[in-house]
Amino acid sequence: MATVLWDAKGVILNDILQCINAAVYCSTFERLRDAIRCKRPGLLRRGVVLLHDNATPHSANLTQQWLQRCGWEILPHPTYRPTSHPPAFICLYP
Repeated sequence: MATVLWDAKGVILNDILQCINAAVYCSTFERLRDAIRCKRPGLLRRGVVLLHDNATPHSANLTQQWLQRCGWEILPHPTYRPTSHPPAFICLYP
């Protein structure tokens, strides 16, 4: 699995993971924090806001504790609704 973490200025961290669980996800956040310190000085003081879904590693207690300890904010992920879900593909007709 490829993990790419970015902001408006570009990619901050990319990583290749073979298996993902809460511990691996938190270690990715550790590397992200170090990458932010190097590439975006001052960003950690302003705060970090993440958008991720409710997958098991994202919602695990270990992950939630890590994010709370670091003071990172999570944007609420919208619930899935078949009527408002964007299409998986688009067909264009001539």
